[in-house]
Amino acid sequence: MDLKKILPILFLFLSFNFYAQNENFKDKKEQIRAMKVAFFTTELDLTSSEAEKFWPIYNTFDDRQFELRHQKMKNYFKRMQGDNLDKLSEKEASAILDQIQDNEEDLYNLRKKFMTNLKDVLPSIKILKLKKAEEDFNRKLLQQYKDKGSNK
Repeated sequence: MDLKKILPILFLFLSFNFYAQNENFKDKKEQIRAMKVAFFTTELDLTSSEAEKFWPIYNTFDDRQFELRHQKMKNYFKRMQGDNLDKLSEKEASAILDQIQDNEEDLYNLRKKFMTNLKDVLPSIKILKLKKAEEDFNRKLLQQYKDKGSNK
C-alpha cells in the first residue's frame, strides 16, 4: 500500500482519537465542577445573594488556578520525563527551576487576590469554611479515584 494513502488515514484516526480524549477530559472536568458546586453549596450554606457574587469570583479563580497548575506545569514536567532530565544542562535546569518558582509565586498571588476579593462578598467564617470544603472535596475526590482504581 502506498504511504501517501496511509498517512492521511492515520492522521485522521489520530485526530479523532485526540479529539475524543480532549472531549473526555472536558466532560470529566465539567463533572468535577458540578460535584464541587453541589458540595460547596451544601458546606458553605450560601445565601442567594452570596452565591450570586461568590460563584463568578470562584469560577474565575478556579479556571486561572487550573491553567497555572496544569498547563504551565505540564510543559515543565514534559521536559523532565525519562532520561531528558539527565540531558539538561545546568543552565537549562536553572531556567526550569526559575519558571517553576515563578509559577508557584503566581499561584500564591492568585490565591491572595482571591481571598481579598472574597472578603468583599463573604464573611470570614464562610471563607474559612470554603478552605475546609476545598480540602474535604479534594480528599473525597482522591478517595473516589482510589476506590475506582482498586475495583478494576
